[in-house]
Amino acid sequence: MKRLRGLKSLVHDAVDRTVELVREGHESSSRGVLRITDMTPIAAPARTVDAVRRLGTDSVLAAIKLVNRGVEAVTDVGLDVVERARPAELPALVPAVPMRSDALTSAAWVEDAAVALVNAAIGDTLGRRGNGLDEGMLLRAGDHYVAPEDVRMALSRPARRTVLFVHGLGTTEWSWCLEAHAYHGDPGATFGSLLERDLGVTPLWVRYNTGRHISENGRALAALLERLVPAYPGGLEELVLVGHSMGGLVIRSACHQASEQRMGWLGALRRVFCLGSPHRGAPLEKAGNVLTGVLGAIDHPATLIPARLLRARSSGIKDLRHGSLVDADWLGRDPDALLDDGARAAVPLLSEVAYHFVSSTVTEDPEHPLGQLVGDLLVRVPSASGPVVSEGHFAIDTRRFGGVLHHHLQNHPAVYEVIRDALAEGAAPVPAAPERAKSGP
Repeated sequence: MKRLRGLKSLVHDAVDRTVELVREGHESSSRGVLRITDMTPIAAPARTVDAVRRLGTDSVLAAIKLVNRGVEAVTDVGLDVVERARPAELPALVPAVPMRSDALTSAAWVEDAAVALVNAAIGDTLGRRGNGLDEGMLLRAGDHYVAPEDVRMALSRPARRTVLFVHGLGTTEWSWCLEAHAYHGDPGATFGSLLERDLGVTPLWVRYNTGRHISENGRALAALLERLVPAYPGGLEELVLVGHSMGGLVIRSACHQASEQRMGWLGALRRVFCLGSPHRGAPLEKAGNVLTGVLGAIDHPATLIPARLLRARSSGIKDLRHGSLVDADWLGRDPDALLDDGARAAVPLLSEVAYHFVSSTVTEDPEHPLGQLVGDLLVRVPSASGPVVSEGHFAIDTRRFGGVLHHHLQNHPAVYEVIRDALAEGAAPVPAAPERAKSGP
């Protein structure tokens, strides 16, 4: 019902946005004509005709918006009647789509995937408006979503070590099993299930609205972990965080904000893995920013309308331009400014945590010029290799793999080996001096 209401609201909002795009197209065309007629003797009559045109256009478009909102009000009444007939409280354990690569064609998976893409595109708007399609942040244990305080209900034999996986932009936790059958011969294999089998750790996952600011999701993740760690059955001795793409930035943001607020869960954190995360920005979003500015500078419907659509992309996507992690990176800034110098607040690593930064290239040879240029197609190697560390003592391991695409990093056997081998060593030691480990194959 929540998603149905959200979808209905989204449709009505889309109608209003389309009306505004039509209005903008009319006005842009009119300005083009008036620029010519203003240089002729018919300038005054032309502007009079344009005023009549604008009055008629505004009246029609206003009527469309009025009818649209009237239909919305009527359907809201109908949904209210249906909702009152349903149970008011959700069960403690909410079933989730099975994490199997062969669930790809199921109706439940398609619905989840569509909602995830909508969240990526306009998730910040959904959150501000309280739209039911807003994913928020959910904790998953096994095949259920559960409140952090109730995680014991979903775990039969929880281990004292747990690994929490955080997905990337426009996906859900299901993405961790995307190539399961192809890579591991088992459609149900994930890094989590493999670590549970090999090392006896307990895997957990989060799902979140990837269209919100990274700092907002970081704050939500920090708060979730602050509830989870003390409620974890039997006590939690070691927490490991693994993030793919945007997920790695959300993790770093959560760690930073938790450190500033002296949250207790950091005492259990031992390792952080960032797989293909754009710590120094993503070139695709940088290109999107330039394209938006160029199109918006040309007063023509064919450019202004695409520019407006591009400008409406979510805050989460825009944060990827510079790898923004804290509120100060976006508060009071124009997210679409072309002359933005990219200066962002320094977010230090935690000295008591071991960091593992994994990057890849589309070319089998990581040193190939093409691989150096495009990285894994979405993130270049320097950006995925971690933030610039100028001072402090940190345990940092960087790995680079050739012939691995961006989305394969969350399933690839070689990447799994990096995580498994690190966890097999036990808790990470506190480093005594700066260290950068060897590169991978």
